[in-house]
Amino acid sequence: MKKEKSSRRKKLHKKWIYKYRLIILNEDTFEEQISFKLNRLNVFVIGSISAVFLIAVTTVLIAFTPLREYIPGYPSVKLKRETTQLMIETDSLKNELARNERYLESIRKVLTGDLQPYQVTKDSVPEGQETGTIELDFEPNKADSLLREEVANEDRFNFSGAEENTMDFVLFSPVNGSISEEFNPQEKHYAVDIVAIANAPVKAVADGRVVFAEWTSETGYVMIIEHANGLISVYKHNASLNKSQGDFVKSGEVIATVGNTGELTTGPHLHFELWNNGYPIDPTLYIDFK
Repeated sequence: MKKEKSSRRKKLHKKWIYKYRLIILNEDTFEEQISFKLNRLNVFVIGSISAVFLIAVTTVLIAFTPLREYIPGYPSVKLKRETTQLMIETDSLKNELARNERYLESIRKVLTGDLQPYQVTKDSVPEGQETGTIELDFEPNKADSLLREEVANEDRFNFSGAEENTMDFVLFSPVNGSISEEFNPQEKHYAVDIVAIANAPVKAVADGRVVFAEWTSETGYVMIIEHANGLISVYKHNASLNKSQGDFVKSGEVIATVGNTGELTTGPHLHFELWNNGYPIDPTLYIDFK
């Protein structure tokens, strides 16, 4: 048995190292051009080294050169850069949209009575808004009263009190009638109540987009319109609504009819509010209701 195994090994060894001659001849003259002495072991080693070298070169070309852009399935550098930029922009838009939605939701809760009024801005929606535990003291101190009077004398029709943000458009009267209750923040009445004929048309005070148009138990049919420059107008106790959430309206366009709906009403009238950047403002400073 040992002799047989030894004999097989010798034969295998001879088979691998047995030399062959590779001759390249001229086809016409049969003249020898090139000849090589090879054995199976040499062919195997050379083939393996060539394969490893080819794989290494291909890997380098794909990983470190622009040639990979021409290989199906590999994105280009420009496409990657554009994709990254789009992802950043999309993330920013999502954050901005979420911030605006939180802001509008807070405004809706305040205006529909689900939440007590407090300072709400697009940059900061305070915590605790779900519970309504935050209170806002509207009683101004002496220094604040003097400052308010000075600002009012300088620019009566300035929403924010800064000269560069003066109002450059006219607000349309939502309905004609007499004011039964005026704007009074001390009593938490952030609106004017305008007595009008039942089913009289209610008009938009300016161009804008309807952000809320629904029924509430306390104030009946309510419509909220968002305008330019952070201005929001609110119309409550309507008999019916002519616009839906998401609609765009023009200044003076009929959006509802005067009614007497909701628990907190004493007769046909329009409960009208103006808000600027989360703050209630007196509508009579900007609109002539007569």
